[in-house]
Amino acid sequence: MCELLAMSANVPTDIVFSFTGLAERGGVTGPHVDGWGITFYEGKGNRTFKDACPSSQSHIAELIKSYPIKSEIVVSHIRQANRGCVSLVNTHPFTRELWGRYWTYAHNGQLTGYEQTFAGVSRFQPVGDTDSELAFCWILESVVKQFGEHEPHNMQLVFDYIAQLADEIRELGVFNMLLSNGIDLMAYCTNNLCHITRRAPFGQARLIDTDVVIDFSKETTPNDVVTVIATRPLTNNENWVVLSPGEWKLFRQGELVRS
Repeated sequence: MCELLAMSANVPTDIVFSFTGLAERGGVTGPHVDGWGITFYEGKGNRTFKDACPSSQSHIAELIKSYPIKSEIVVSHIRQANRGCVSLVNTHPFTRELWGRYWTYAHNGQLTGYEQTFAGVSRFQPVGDTDSELAFCWILESVVKQFGEHEPHNMQLVFDYIAQLADEIRELGVFNMLLSNGIDLMAYCTNNLCHITRRAPFGQARLIDTDVVIDFSKETTPNDVVTVIATRPLTNNENWVVLSPGEWKLFRQGELVRS
């Protein structure tokens, strides 16, 4: 299975610490060696870095670990291929435009018998050959059919509907999902997903996968709120909240706004 990582914050924040731990799972402490990717939002724009080689060996991943790109929303993924070949085109996260915004998505899990459910996508076409990307296209296609070509005023209703779609997809297998429109960040769990919200008073955190410790009190202000979502806890001295099967949460600026 793949592993997921995301962040929602109320101020531009770098994800160097968390990504350093995740990258180790791409070939050192984990078997996820079939590519990796990360997307940083900056306003309505975003920048995405991908590589089809293991994150633990990638020069591009070294850049991400050493260069503190600050963002309020980040979505990342390390891949252990099960559907589709190992290639850049099959590497998550995937991005599509909807309602004048870039939507970014990453999936952990494997689906079976999905061809009939996802048949008929037309506006949103997969570029690669993974079940994950096809599911993303089907979600967006279904959202447009439900809400139309213009962004509705109440986006929480959209995410409620996406949660219903995710429930349908979960019937086809394991579907742990991250999804963002650059404002909100949604996490949907089938079996493995957790999160932690850091706020004042900040303390130290220690990575599980490599010998790195950070003192967040020296890196933050008292008003900062940062939520990190991961497949498995990244630190061994903090209390991570584990999501239940079928549970989903929506974060905005680091705060939980809907579940």
